[in-house]
Amino acid sequence: MKRLILMLIPLALLAGCLEVDQHPHWVKGQYAGKKDDLPFQTYFHHDRLSWWGTISNRNQHQNEYNRANP
Repeated sequence: MKRLILMLIPLALLAGCLEVDQHPHWVKGQYAGKKDDLPFQTYFHHDRLSWWGTISNRNQHQNEYNRANP
């Protein structure tokens, strides 16, 4: 049992050393990756009002008070 513990100690110490760097690359103080488009820019051709109308309509269809039969 003692040998098993002695063998696992180095593995436990090295477990934190194997983490991959997850920070974005910065060039001249700015993020050097791909610019992410917002959903209303992609699907609605930059029409924010149409986007919010669609979201509002979807939310009203999920409202249990509106879905119940009177």
